[in-house]
Parts: sequence; structure tokens; C-alpha cells
Amino acid sequence: MDKVMIIGAGLAGVESAYQLAKRGIKVDLYEMRPGKKTEIHETGYPGEMVCSNSLGAMDISSGLGLLKKELEVLDSFYLKQAEKFKVPAGNSFSVDRHRLAKHLKEEILKIDNITYIEEEIKNIPEIDSPIIIASGPLTSDELAINLTKITKRRNLFFFDATSPIVDAETINMEEVYFASRYDKGEADFLNIPLNEEQYLTLVDDLKNGEKVSLHDFEDDKFFEACLPVEEIARRGEKSLSFGPLKPVGLINPKTGQRPHAVVQLRQDDIKKGFFQLVGFQTRLKYGEQKRIFQKLPGLNNARFERYGRMHKNTYINAPVIIDNFNKALEYDNIYFAGQISGVEGYVESISSGLLTGIFIAKKVLNESITHPPIETACGSLLSYISSADWKNFTPTKFTFGLLPDIELKEKFKGKKKEIKKIKKTMRAERAVEELKKWIKTEKI
Repeated sequence: MDKVMIIGAGLAGVESAYQLAKRGIKVDLYEMRPGKKTEIHETGYPGEMVCSNSLGAMDISSGLGLLKKELEVLDSFYLKQAEKFKVPAGNSFSVDRHRLAKHLKEEILKIDNITYIEEEIKNIPEIDSPIIIASGPLTSDELAINLTKITKRRNLFFFDATSPIVDAETINMEEVYFASRYDKGEADFLNIPLNEEQYLTLVDDLKNGEKVSLHDFEDDKFFEACLPVEEIARRGEKSLSFGPLKPVGLINPKTGQRPHAVVQLRQDDIKKGFFQLVGFQTRLKYGEQKRIFQKLPGLNNARFERYGRMHKNTYINAPVIIDNFNKALEYDNIYFAGQISGVEGYVESISSGLLTGIFIAKKVLNESITHPPIETACGSLLSYISSADWKNFTPTKFTFGLLPDIELKEKFKGKKKEIKKIKKTMRAERAVEELKKWIKTEKI
């Protein structure tokens, strides 16, 4: 029986390895860390989340809520382990990311059929057995260069960023308050209220603060779903107050009023020792971050456990490289999974890795398989990235816009927003139902 080689033990690689191993297929799972570090990871453990500690909303009528529900139905290894390290975050699925990553390595080492190898792979070996390239957005320069032999073009990338993390003991709790938007959750976020003057000062500081230079490209190239906070500020005076700093649903219990804007901090670990500034991914220089963010109420003496950082995010031009099973069009044994394949986001990466593992398992076991239904979140996402406009392709998150529409069997009276939510819920229910049928039919 073929042994599968997986390059990269991120969220996708870990998930692929599990799905193959549970079906009796041997896997060599390679991870270059801790021997070779990236510019953004903090540990040498597999499956480490870096840009955020959140796996998104739980509500099935949200994109990530539906995708996580489908992954639960598909027996996702990563999500099962993540459940053990959840931290309070309102209606979001957030985790203690360092403890989770350490636990993942411990669990992987226990699994029969998985050999975990801490070694950098610089070249794609010329072998006949299956290879999954799941090296992620932080693919090493050497491997990225050698991938051009497969992609037949320079690897594309955009710039991504992480948010600062603050030591909880250095926050002045007298000036902030705990609350979740519209009281969803148990007051899980720490909120910094800003009046109009404080908000405008922050906007001005962000726009004029000294930034880290990007030497790789002449023009800055950012992913719209993860813009640096200073880039949002540049788009208009009110951009932040209608974006990550919107105050709606966050009444200050100390004043009984809604602030002009609110900076939210999300718990980063189980013990509440650290909090991450939500939506404050940035490429400001460290000294500037300290100067600007310490002006915020409650953060005057804050100690930063980690400053926000920029990093390059590598991905292939999926529509010209892979089919809708994540297999390279011109290579029978090479597959891509995770963010390098053209999906964007933690949950999307888990989904990509999970399905790729299943596809290869079926192939190794000489069993046929059809593509997941287009009515499902996981199926529609894979179909989209392999068929999108290749001239303007950028990594894609799952949204309900990728699902076929659904007709209402009866007329609903109400606002368009309410009807839209009803249709979302119906499409989500249909997605789960179609996925279960597919699992049964294909004997997944």
C-alpha cells in the first residue's frame, strides 16, 4: 500500500494525516519547525494558530458556523481537539492556541500509521506515491522556489498581519469593561470605550505612524479580509468606527451609554493571562505600536506580550493548477491542501485538508468517489477555487454566496434582512442534509 507524504503540519496537514491514518493508510508528516522557524509562528508545534485564536462564529447561519458543522459531521480531528481548549469569546469558537498546538503534537505521536518528522522539505521528490503540499502561507523560500516547477509561474503572495497581545495584569481594569456585543455570550470581551476625541486621535496616529517597509513588492498588496488597521484608517475617518471599532451592542455599564467607538480585546489563553486586540493586525513598527496603543484607556502601562507583525502569505493560482479534488492538473500524485491551495482562513484550511485526505484515501484504496455536493459549504468552496477567474484569483473564504440559492415554499412577510437570514438557515440545513447523504452514498 502507498505511503502518503505530507509536507507541512499546519491545520490542513494535521487534518489530512488523521483522515488517512484512520483509514489504515501510512503517512509521513513533515514539519520544518522547530528546526527552521517562520517569521510569525511562536512555537515549534503542529497546527499552531497565529493570526488569531478564533475559529469564528458558531451560528449555523454564518459561513464559518456552517463550515464547522460540516466538519463536525465529517469527523474533524482538529476541531475535536480544539474543543478541549476553548476560551470564552461570546458566540465565537476561540481557543488557547499554544496549549492546543502542544496537545496536537502529543496526540499525533499516539496515532498509528502517522510518522511525525521534524525536517524541512526543500524539493518535491520524484516519487509515484501521493504527496500533499500543505506548507501553508509561510512556505519556506526554498520550497516556494522549487514549487515553480509545478506551478509554472512565480508563486503569488499578498501581505498578511497579526494583532498585538497584551499582558492582562498590566491592563487598568478601572477604565475598561467586560461585555459581548448585544450580550451574546457571558461578557467575554474586554472593551475599551473611546469618545470622539480619543477615536480621532487614534485614527490620526494610525494613519501617520511609521510602518515597516515592504521590500518584496513595489506596491503594497493586502488581503481585504485581513487588512492592517492603519490601512482601514486611511480609507476614511469613519472606516474604523463602522468596522472593527463599531460600538453597536456594547453599552458601557459604567455610564449607561454607547461609546463613540470601542476597541475590543479577546481572551488569548484559558487562564485569562493575555488578551489580543481584535482587528488590530498591523505593520506599524514596534515602537509606534507601543506609543499609539498605550494612549488607549486602560493600556497606559500595558506590556505587550507580542506586537503585531507583517508576513508574506504564499498561495498558488488554484484555477490553473488544481482540479476540484485538489489534485495538480499535470501530476497524478501531487495534491495541494490548506491556505497554499487558495483557501483563506483556519476553518477553510481544516476543510481543505480533511477532504484532501479523504480523496487520497479513496484513491489508495482503489475506491471511487464523487465530489462533495455543490450545496455544501466544503464542496462549494473546493469547486470555486478550482474554477474561479484565474486572472484575478486571490485566496477565498467560504461565504453563503458560494451556495446555490434556495426558493422559499411560502411567502414570508418581513424585512429583507430577516428573509435573508431565513434563506441562510434553510441553505445551511440543506447543506448538512446533502453532506450526510454524500457520506452515506460514498461510504466516507
